[in-house]
Amino acid sequence: SGPVFAIELEGLACGGIGATVLAGERAIGAEVGYWLGRAHWGRGIMSRVLATFAPWLIARHGLLRLQAGVLDFNLASARVLEKNGFAEEGRLRCAVRKRGRLHDLRIFGRLAPFPPGQA
Repeated sequence: SGPVFAIELEGLACGGIGATVLAGERAIGAEVGYWLGRAHWGRGIMSRVLATFAPWLIARHGLLRLQAGVLDFNLASARVLEKNGFAEEGRLRCAVRKRGRLHDLRIFGRLAPFPPGQA
């Protein structure tokens, strides 16, 4: 597991962000997830939150990699990741059923700066 934080605006919780640090041989990375209430979409809030959270998470847990999954129709969430240095690495076809429909899961990853001699 890993850290989970509420996103607060004007004294009210309006979203959340968290991560699951992976285990075993994959313990160099973490899976990031987030959500934001619809009333706050389109204002760059999540991009700013992730811009703070990702470097903190990498430093706090000594990670080399972050990853996140985004449903195929969620273009705004994909853009949040891209603005924060994540690149699309692949797609899991028909991986999620939501509201009675199958959706692809787009997989994004971001690598931490490697220490000298470790790349």
